Amino acid sequence: MVHKADGKAVTHHVTYELALPDGRVLRTRVSRPPNKTTYGAKLWGHILDEQLCVSEEELWACVRDDRLPDRGAPSVPEGETLPADLVHLLVTRLKLTETEIGRLSKKEALQRMRDFWTQGG
Repeated sequence: MVHKADGKAVTHHVTYELALPDGRVLRTRVSRPPNKTTYGAKLWGHILDEQLCVSEEELWACVRDDRLPDRGAPSVPEGETLPADLVHLLVTRLKLTETEIGRLSKKEALQRMRDFWTQGG
């Protein structure tokens, strides 16, 4: 659930965010239709496609059967991530791309920086 800057809950609409492994952040807000009926097909489709990024079948499988939609898995196993300052150095000093950095283990990344420093980078 999204909170205001002061840490309190947003009161006009309940808003949720979900960070995905690929870096996207999904955001949806629960509001009430003005005439207290249900959402129209167009709005419902927008919510599913643009905010939740699921099909109707995936949504109901989640609601009814507790089956989470496939959101992909993190590309780097937990515990193997590179520290942000190391990534910064790899980008700014060695001019590596995100793709190149993503292929490096922590040990390999540290060795690349050691080589850079010892060779008078």
